[in-house]
Amino acid sequence: MDKIVVLDFGSQYSHLICRRIRDFAVYAELLPYGTSIDKIKELSPKGLILSGGPASVYEQGAPKPDFGVFDMGIPILGICYGHQLVVNKHGGSIKRANKEYGASTLNIQGGRIFDGLGGEITAWMSHGDEAEKIPSGFKVIGSTENSAAAAIVSESESVFGLQFHPEVAHTEHGSKILENFAVNICGAKKEWTMESFAKTSIEQISSVKGDILCGVSGGIDSTVAALLIHKAVGDRLKCIFIDNGLLRRGEAEQVKKMFVENFGVNFIFIDAAEKFLQKLCGKTDPEEKRKIIGEAFVEEFSNYAKNGNFEWLAQGTLYPDVIESGVSKGPAAVIKSHHNVGGLPDWLNLKLLEPLRDLYKDEVRKIAKVLDVPDEMRKRHPFPGPGLAVRIIGEITKEKLAICRTASAIVEDELRSASLYDDVWQAYASVGDDRAVGVVGDERRYGRIVTIRIVSSVDAMTADWARIPHEILDKMSRRITNEIEEVTWVTYAISSKPPATIEPL
Repeated sequence: MDKIVVLDFGSQYSHLICRRIRDFAVYAELLPYGTSIDKIKELSPKGLILSGGPASVYEQGAPKPDFGVFDMGIPILGICYGHQLVVNKHGGSIKRANKEYGASTLNIQGGRIFDGLGGEITAWMSHGDEAEKIPSGFKVIGSTENSAAAAIVSESESVFGLQFHPEVAHTEHGSKILENFAVNICGAKKEWTMESFAKTSIEQISSVKGDILCGVSGGIDSTVAALLIHKAVGDRLKCIFIDNGLLRRGEAEQVKKMFVENFGVNFIFIDAAEKFLQKLCGKTDPEEKRKIIGEAFVEEFSNYAKNGNFEWLAQGTLYPDVIESGVSKGPAAVIKSHHNVGGLPDWLNLKLLEPLRDLYKDEVRKIAKVLDVPDEMRKRHPFPGPGLAVRIIGEITKEKLAICRTASAIVEDELRSASLYDDVWQAYASVGDDRAVGVVGDERRYGRIVTIRIVSSVDAMTADWARIPHEILDKMSRRITNEIEEVTWVTYAISSKPPATIEPL
């Protein structure tokens, strides 16, 4: 299908460029900035985008693309650092400027990339360098108070540069700008649909030889991965559900019923709760806990695999998991290891099958609808693979597990009662080692502090804390302190991502 290639120069927003382009049904693929011109030509892209990044074009060792891309005869768009690369490559000059971060008013002076936008929009800036002199053969098509050349275009209207970030939600009509580039200027057809992805995935998976084990958690990711594989290979797939002792209330029973009664797949239940909790005993470091859980999962899979002719381990890994684990296609930093990505041990003897590895969460939900996954499961909030372990700060104890499990269930119950559950991305309660004094009846009690976390998001790469009505938070707090004897205080987390992550660990 037609595609747009995005070269990643290390911006925190690189993935969002792909994400926004996919939203209007054009396929976009993120590649490292140093990808060779031959590799890019193999993909036959309709257009190329150079992402932003933290470097300066004049720094020693600054990341540069294979400049042969400018001779491919396809439209090119540079964003922020990519914009500065365009200026520098074509003979213009860049200067260090006062850092500009946040919303600015962009005055539009023409250009096909701004078709249908009017005379001005709000644009999101995040840069320290800017164009001092634009190249010969280019003209300015947009400016802000602090950036005279905030948008430029070549005379042929084939090379564009934007100092701002159209991919972020803060830029007004940002998606329209990207659509103008990808569809109107590059001529890319809108062929990227979840129906086509599901069909292609099933065709590709059907060529896999040997039996497949798929770890399922009941979450939407592993469920969709399992259903795609089941449609491709049938009974060669066996789905394994491992109770690690870190599940939500009623999780094991719900998952078993869904896979056996609704989907009719081969389902194996393994109770490994005590094994997991023993391995985690005394452990407090978040990364260590994640890796222990990852190894314990694969150990259980490997032990079961000895009973048959299994060659593959399938997982519901998503692209955000890959990015945060630092093993993405671009120069990303490790934010935290995911148990199914960075946490896999070296001794794994099964090959990995990850049909959703290049997808975002909302795209997976769309595939779930294509596959007729019940709404109850499709709209269920995400739940981390390591389970409640990432919501328990410090050592995992039975007391803290019980508090976290019950408090989280109360948060979800109250959201459903208020008809707000489907309006937020994720909601739960976490607990750590901090304590606070409370008064129960006439007695002083030194109890646990529970933190409620409710966020709004689209793809989990960014998130904002949800503005829940105070009366609903009040009900949650009262229920938690009344129903959980060990808790004296309840707090509400109001940090967004970034700088925070959605889960505390």
